[in-house]
Amino acid sequence: MKLRLIIKVKFFAFCAIWLTVVSCNSESYNINVDWRVTGGSNNKINYSGLSQVDTSNVKNLEVAWVYNTKDAEPNSQIQVNTIVADGILYGVSPRLKLFALDSATGTEKWVFDPFEKNEERVNEVGINSCRGVALYEGKEGKKLIFYTVGHYLYCIDIFTGKPSVAFGLNGKIDLRNDLGRDVSKSYVTYTSPGIIYKDLIIVGLSTSEDSYAAPGHIRAYNVFSGRLKWIFHTIPYPGEEGYETWDNPEAYKYVGGANVWAGFSLDEERGMVFAPTGSATDDWYGGKRLGDNLFSNSILALDAATGKLIWHYQTIHHDVWDRDLPAAPALVTVIKNGKKIDAVAQVTKTGFLFVLNRETGKPIYPIEEREVPRESELFGERLSPTQPYPTFYKPLIRQSFTESDLNNIVPNSSYQDIKERFASLNTGHLFMPPSKKPTIVFPGMTGGAEWGGPAFDPETEILYINNNEIPRILEMVNVKRIDRGLKMSNLDMGKKIYSKNCIACHGPDLKGSGDFPSLLNLNNRLDETSFINILSNGQRMMPSFNHLSQNEKVALATYLLDIKSKQKIEFIDVKAEDESYHQIPFSSSSGRPSKFETKEGYPAVSPPWGTLTAVNLNTGEFEWKIPLGDYPELKAKGIHSGTENFGGPVVTSGGLLFIAATRDEKFRAFNKRTGELLWETDLPAAGFATPTIYESNGKQFIVIACGGGKVKTKSGDSLIAFSLPNAN
Repeated sequence: MKLRLIIKVKFFAFCAIWLTVVSCNSESYNINVDWRVTGGSNNKINYSGLSQVDTSNVKNLEVAWVYNTKDAEPNSQIQVNTIVADGILYGVSPRLKLFALDSATGTEKWVFDPFEKNEERVNEVGINSCRGVALYEGKEGKKLIFYTVGHYLYCIDIFTGKPSVAFGLNGKIDLRNDLGRDVSKSYVTYTSPGIIYKDLIIVGLSTSEDSYAAPGHIRAYNVFSGRLKWIFHTIPYPGEEGYETWDNPEAYKYVGGANVWAGFSLDEERGMVFAPTGSATDDWYGGKRLGDNLFSNSILALDAATGKLIWHYQTIHHDVWDRDLPAAPALVTVIKNGKKIDAVAQVTKTGFLFVLNRETGKPIYPIEEREVPRESELFGERLSPTQPYPTFYKPLIRQSFTESDLNNIVPNSSYQDIKERFASLNTGHLFMPPSKKPTIVFPGMTGGAEWGGPAFDPETEILYINNNEIPRILEMVNVKRIDRGLKMSNLDMGKKIYSKNCIACHGPDLKGSGDFPSLLNLNNRLDETSFINILSNGQRMMPSFNHLSQNEKVALATYLLDIKSKQKIEFIDVKAEDESYHQIPFSSSSGRPSKFETKEGYPAVSPPWGTLTAVNLNTGEFEWKIPLGDYPELKAKGIHSGTENFGGPVVTSGGLLFIAATRDEKFRAFNKRTGELLWETDLPAAGFATPTIYESNGKQFIVIACGGGKVKTKSGDSLIAFSLPNAN
């Protein structure tokens, strides 16, 4: 009897220990019912431990509920990865309304509209993309949500749906403050959510990509008061590590970018926050910022409590190709020589996969510095002689584009056209220097990998990542300075300003193209005040042009809005400050380099144009790789081409990988072990977002935001939840 009692006690003790382990794993890998953080957990691995929906029944998924935000507009988007906590789902609409829904039914609980009492503030602040929100749950039951509207970081009490007035000024802080220099005329917002560590909200920045950009310093604020607690200078100050990598000793006063626009990951146990930075500005010409440019294009490991640098790893030296790190690093485990190692896995626009020791930043496997083309014809430019190349993990996509790679699935006349154009281009290397001769940048500026990031399965150490393979053409041209002091009319100056700042996106005929709208008959949509407000603050994909003087903005308005009463008035230049740094001598002829496409509008490179790959982090091998997405007319011919895609995958313990992301407006589920397509459904608009997976009232739900609005797709306003049908 006594022996049985001892056995029972030991059994229950074992159960308690097992539950504790499961609970710990749950915190790390989201083996619970909620989705409390963008990406599923602070590890940013897009993993759900739920398995009610599995490979055997996923085909039975049906729509459980639909929520319409009712505020979609032409070219608007919903990119948010919604979060779920305690039966409530939180997300953000195209016009930046924060909403709370019953996660089981989609019934609206409350909506916070930052523009409710002053609609004009839409133009004054601007509409940015929003890819997520951050939830604080802490002292005295306090629960707060943080998200960005224009240049403001808002703090919302989730119990009331109203701003927490103790935070900053009436519930918000201005992200243009605390950056060490005046950026009031710069474009400043944040597309990704900040990350919570104890009583801190840690935030990055989204900036413009020209010479007027704000610096991308990383900051932490107290969640209750909004007071600045620490700042890390991504463009180092004198005496700070990395300062010597900028040949211009005053770079920190002028250079912008090197910003964390893609979000953070967090190892709470170690107190380490991981930040992926973008390129320094100007994007295509680095003659004003010679050197390797730390800490641009780097993975940074910081002490989350103090902001002190623990380690860094730079993935590109002196970037002149706009190859920002596009997603937060995934905190993963890797088995090497039988030993499990905590690591970070960083996906990139180039298709490289960098896997580093989480504590030291040292590569798990060798990464070589290899010589790359370095001769530049652009006066004042000096490129890095080497760039880092991972050796164990092979590239996830093609990294060069030769004539043999040309798109041969189009009619011969179209093929001959791209072949002739291709012969006139510089091509052949991942790091071809920008040139006045049109140059292929492949993969293009949208990846490779993009902001959706990877999914990681902790059960198998397999990483899943969707990529793009879209060539672009970069052609550098001399920048014509606007002659100041010459007499001219508002109309003439407006045309000059348009040619320098706007023609790249909207074209010489004002008709726009792709994601860039036509400006013809703009006076039917905007008055002068609204137009100047948008110029000052930006709107969705358009950054601000607040570096223009008020008189320059008026001159541009007289041209684009056809304000005849002001067109003949003499333009008076009021600029006086020294702008020598901002006078960049070369820029891209088309702003953001144009896509290299066939007459039919397909990429000029052969398929696949979008892929989904499963990488075994232990072996370095691909478990499988498939095209992601289809063009219906090509699919009908048996050609699975893949499409350009935006938004990430989610992997589950039920054996599934869910992803939308494609321009064909589909939502799909794959067998995570084989890549076999098990389920797909049509969406009302493309799901350029990452799914959310959670359980409510014992039922598993999969939610996707259907916002469209990119790569020539229609805009949408819906969130759709899928679940299995109720048992009879």
